[in-house]
Amino acid sequence: MRPDLAQSYGQHRVPRYTSYPTAPHFSESVREIDYQAWLKSLGRQQSASIYVHVPFCRSMCWYCGCHTSVTKRDDPIAIYAAGLRTEAYLVAEAVGQRQPISHIHFGGGTPTIMTPETFADLVGSLRYSFAVLPDAEIAVEIDPRILSDPMAEALGYCGVNRASLGVQSFDPVVQRAINRLQSFEQTATSVNRLRRAGVCRINFDLLYGLPQQTVDSCLDTVDKCLELHPDRFSAFGYAHIPTFKKHQRKIDESTLPNSVERYLQSEMIADALVDAGYVRVGIDHFALPHDNLALAAQQGRLRRNFQGYTDDCADALVGLGASAIGRMQQGFVANAVSTRDYLARVTEDRLATAKGYSLTDDDRYRAEIIERIMCDMTVDLSETSRRHGRDPEVAVIDRSRLDSLIADGVVVVDDGRLSVADGAEFLVRSVASAFDAHLPRCGATHSGAV
Repeated sequence: MRPDLAQSYGQHRVPRYTSYPTAPHFSESVREIDYQAWLKSLGRQQSASIYVHVPFCRSMCWYCGCHTSVTKRDDPIAIYAAGLRTEAYLVAEAVGQRQPISHIHFGGGTPTIMTPETFADLVGSLRYSFAVLPDAEIAVEIDPRILSDPMAEALGYCGVNRASLGVQSFDPVVQRAINRLQSFEQTATSVNRLRRAGVCRINFDLLYGLPQQTVDSCLDTVDKCLELHPDRFSAFGYAHIPTFKKHQRKIDESTLPNSVERYLQSEMIADALVDAGYVRVGIDHFALPHDNLALAAQQGRLRRNFQGYTDDCADALVGLGASAIGRMQQGFVANAVSTRDYLARVTEDRLATAKGYSLTDDDRYRAEIIERIMCDMTVDLSETSRRHGRDPEVAVIDRSRLDSLIADGVVVVDDGRLSVADGAEFLVRSVASAFDAHLPRCGATHSGAV
């Protein structure tokens, strides 16, 4: 373990690199007409995936960094779901065909805040507008505190085959500090409901770096989770950015772990999961050896998207819903953030496009380098540069950062191949940032490296 590196690099602000360029670089230069043209260019032989954003919760967790709002009523959710059905139809109309879909991911917020009937109607609309493949993965993010038997049954009926359950921490002290009281029994009940309904691929989402959190409380949470035998874990570091998420100001900053403590929590969680038989995938995902994510990592097929590491190799990602981001071969497109603006657009039979980014050849070159570093912990700079018609000497943007990482034993460069050293994988975002041509203009908007 290298806590000295966590001390040295932990406060560097770097992106999570779920896209390149990252969202702060999107602008209004990409308009609805551009997105329509991008959709129209999709070929029938190309596959696509869908991300559906549901920006509603019953209560606000203070750590949350997502676009969501609190509602106690079902009416706003039903109105929003109608907007999603309209947007799906508009996107399909722009494509001009029933595009094959290999993955659907419902994120939030809390997607299962919808009534079972509303959710089933929405899935039916997606199947009507798109050609959802028989073996498509359909995943839903779930708050175990509000999952009912009827909703679990609806998920199974609709063909959902993967569920990601938010756990974060089972420590009641931590739970009170983040305004999320969730017992182990509630979580176990939700897992049992899902499995009875036929939703058998289970993911657990954990957080480290939370207020009042310790290594011992992290390990206790892992031990409890292992009793439920999930297929995958994610273990993300809490990003404390109260300037951008005002509800995070309710968290007492004096109770947050420092960069070394965050590092120790992260690594001890990783060690415990690996000891339990899970394969470490990238920096923050863990999967059983037979799971598709572990196989993708083993076979060099691992990718990054806005949900993190994925085995989704589709040619395009369609984002549906307020604040949803999509990816086409030409670039990225982001919907209006507020539900009011989003609904105003789709009810006028307009795509909800608010901004985006058109990729350049240099962006594609750097995106591949960064994705391979993030996914494989190594990249052949010479070969990648050759395929993109580039001189490998221009690959590095921040030479001083890379030289520092090499000097500290984080990075090894040998015969044109860059590799992250064993034990230093937790700094892979810092390594990737040395190749980011856009970072110097917005570094302050990102979270710490550890």
